[in-house]
Amino acid sequence: MAEIQLPQLGESVTEGTITKWFKAVGDSVAEDEVLFEVSTDKVDSEVPSPVGGVLTEIRVAEGDTVDVGTVIAVVGDGAGMPAPAPATVAPAPEPEPAPVVAPVVETAPEPPPAPVATPAPVAAPTPPPAPVVAAAPTPAPATSTAGQVLSPIVRRLISDYGLDTSRIAGTGPNGRITRSDVELAIRSGVASTAPASSAAAAAAASSGQRRATPAPRSGTGDTVEPLNNIRRRTGEHMVMSKQVSPHAYTIVEVDYENIERVRRAHRESFRAEEGFGLNYLPFISRAVVDALRNYPHMNASVGDGELIVHNYVNLAIAVDLDFTGLLAPVIHEADDKRLRAIARDINDLAARARSKQLSADDISGGTFTLSNSGSFGSHLVLPIINQPQVAIISTDGVQRKPVVVAGIDGSESIAIHSVGMLAMSWDHRAFDGAYAAAFLRDVKEILETRDWEAEL
Repeated sequence: MAEIQLPQLGESVTEGTITKWFKAVGDSVAEDEVLFEVSTDKVDSEVPSPVGGVLTEIRVAEGDTVDVGTVIAVVGDGAGMPAPAPATVAPAPEPEPAPVVAPVVETAPEPPPAPVATPAPVAAPTPPPAPVVAAAPTPAPATSTAGQVLSPIVRRLISDYGLDTSRIAGTGPNGRITRSDVELAIRSGVASTAPASSAAAAAAASSGQRRATPAPRSGTGDTVEPLNNIRRRTGEHMVMSKQVSPHAYTIVEVDYENIERVRRAHRESFRAEEGFGLNYLPFISRAVVDALRNYPHMNASVGDGELIVHNYVNLAIAVDLDFTGLLAPVIHEADDKRLRAIARDINDLAARARSKQLSADDISGGTFTLSNSGSFGSHLVLPIINQPQVAIISTDGVQRKPVVVAGIDGSESIAIHSVGMLAMSWDHRAFDGAYAAAFLRDVKEILETRDWEAEL
């Protein structure tokens, strides 16, 4: 028999949500066959079984969040499978409390002291419990969860919002209440047993707001869509980043005509050789990696009262998951790679991110991040720093527009070039504006002047 634990899916990941089981109890599972899918604040991953055998027990239901290292399933040889059946039958005879009732009845006549308790005056302290009974409705939810198998996060939400579980329809296995069920109940307000004001106060306290604001309620014509795990975790991470880092911004305009000429000349041959198109992102990635050599404090992380400068470049690339979330897989040791290798890595990581095939290593250890909104034609995006890094660049849309071109003889003329913005958010604890501006100037110069023909 082998216990399957929730694996460590990233260096800072402490918990994960089981989003799907690919096997049911009693099913055979082969070693390295996909067993379940887990969602963390870093990545959604399909996790293979470390052993082969029969899935004899599933301890964590879909939708439940548990800590890393928690035993979530058991795989055995299947021999013990029938055993549980008799075990469940055993409790049936439990309704034999009749014998217990008998002794109670016999003891009943024994209360001759009951009349002695007539000192009703002394019993006056009975009134005090009355107020306690009045307050009872608030703790009710805690009692209503007794005996129910609920994840820690579900219990906490039920407690924080004063919910009555008897009024929440569970959509998990065997009617189990999941986090999504609780969040839907919170949004609709149908399962609340505590005054709305206390729920609002709890929400305000947990979010650090100084002033409680009424939670929005759905109405006629509204569609309620509970936030998925990636949306929740992304939001939490971004709020934390804005609170931790004093964000500052530096922006430059880049003339990509030098790159555009190379892309046009090699577009078809590159696709035929590599199997994917050549966009601007690999060029920008290569320029950033090279510029980081001269500005090491850009390639750093903020520790406890210290700046940790990395002597390698692990370039994280933000990938959109069909508008359902965002991940930033990492090109490890990107400073040792040239343009084609970087382009291949970007294409591979993006494909595996969208098919949930990323491993823990793929999303760990980033030292600098690129956020690519340019494919949607954005003009200027100010990204939020990917903690604990100190800077992130947004690569925005490239458009044809008139620019002033200087001739060799010093003359100037107007030409139509491909132009776009690079916007960088950076942590003012790590360096100042001059350092950030000098770094972006170097990135711009590399993009505009390098011999990309030779590089490609």
